[in-house]
Amino acid sequence: MTVPIVAVVGRPNVGKSTFVNRIALTRDAIVHEQSGVTRDRSYHRADWNGVDFLLIDTGGIEMGSEGARDAFQMPIRAQAILAIEEADLILFMVDAHTGLTADDGEVARLLKRSGKPVFLLVNKMDNPAREDERWEFYRLGLGEPWPISSVHGLGTGDVLDEVVAALPRPPATGAAATGGAAATGGDGTAAAAAAAAAATGDAAADAISIAIIGRPNAGKSSLANQLIGRDRSIVSDIAGTTRDAIDTYIEHEGTRYRIIDTAGIRRKSQISESVEYYGFVRALRAIEQADVALLMIDSVLGLTDSDQRIANLSHERGCALIVLLNKWDLLEDPEQREALREQVADRLIYVDYAPVLAISAKTGRNLQRIWSAIDKAYANLNARFSTPKLNALLTELRDFGHTVTRGNMRLRIHYVTQTGTRPPRFTFFANHPQIVDENFRRYLENRLRATFDLEGTPVRMKFKKKD
Repeated sequence: MTVPIVAVVGRPNVGKSTFVNRIALTRDAIVHEQSGVTRDRSYHRADWNGVDFLLIDTGGIEMGSEGARDAFQMPIRAQAILAIEEADLILFMVDAHTGLTADDGEVARLLKRSGKPVFLLVNKMDNPAREDERWEFYRLGLGEPWPISSVHGLGTGDVLDEVVAALPRPPATGAAATGGAAATGGDGTAAAAAAAAAATGDAAADAISIAIIGRPNAGKSSLANQLIGRDRSIVSDIAGTTRDAIDTYIEHEGTRYRIIDTAGIRRKSQISESVEYYGFVRALRAIEQADVALLMIDSVLGLTDSDQRIANLSHERGCALIVLLNKWDLLEDPEQREALREQVADRLIYVDYAPVLAISAKTGRNLQRIWSAIDKAYANLNARFSTPKLNALLTELRDFGHTVTRGNMRLRIHYVTQTGTRPPRFTFFANHPQIVDENFRRYLENRLRATFDLEGTPVRMKFKKKD
């Protein structure tokens, strides 16, 4: 069953993300005193008095001319307008401290043209004695201004009572099928339906989580938009455009996916703004929650130390991994292409289980191959292998005779069993597990991979004492 959608819009820095976090009972939306922190729209599940709904947090709308103050002004405004089109109801937030501005008036006119129900919220009304600060907002022609404080929660309960009463009630039957089908589309309405389906928890439970990770400006948002089929994230040549982890639920060939576009990851010492640090933390969280990570590498720049560190983050957190050589079309020299592949094979040896695909997120080259690679990596992440088959491999290893010795101790592995998945975990019972070294671990992993299909997924091996 789909749920109604509520968009929170307004000028920059009026407190929209703080309000969304309070109502959704999370800290998912980045909150910072710096203006223009939120750029892409983000979806957050919420409920009030037993009524479920979806909140869309949007970037601040500035109605000045293109490029007047900020290179992102126009795309942020476009993202907010998409949220308005998707929404069933709109919360228009203004700032009591700043007072009525020309941009407030322009946004009000935009909302009137939408034909959607609008609630006018006057934020930062922390002192009830200063009630007169909201009266000037009657001039916007949007009805009674609701005094609230996003920080302290004052007045939010009263307005939410009225909001949920005004929300459309979802149909009792047929909604789930409609939402699932709409998720495959490429317009704002389909986005809303997919997000709403996700908000019920059904899509979230079934969806394969895919985190798109990499350095700033590697093409992550371009890839996300290509996979989703619409401009979900703002794309720019400016590094650090994406500041948050942006989730979108879609359906592709009958399978549900959760696409997470993350902020670019680089060294903590190179992060100059606290806002960028929050994006960095959210990106790490996205990797921890992901089933499959897509590591984007800029083919023009080649493999960097940052790429290696990000691949290691994915490996340590145990999610499946696919390496994507983006901007491949810009490498016209075959020798350059071969050199990059050799570089990746040499410097990403510890994640050599990850398939490597050459793509172009801008032109769409080879993007269809990504879906099959994701499905295979996800299946292998959850794969189970029978104990008899594992011990048949162990018998072959004993016959081969490769083992470890230390002093008068000689390693003998008695048997092996799989003890977990996500990623596959194997426990080897041996007489002297303490003498197992890294070379022998690597040897065992290679033999496991040669015998069983484990492409795309890391494995975990544990050695226990067995006399």
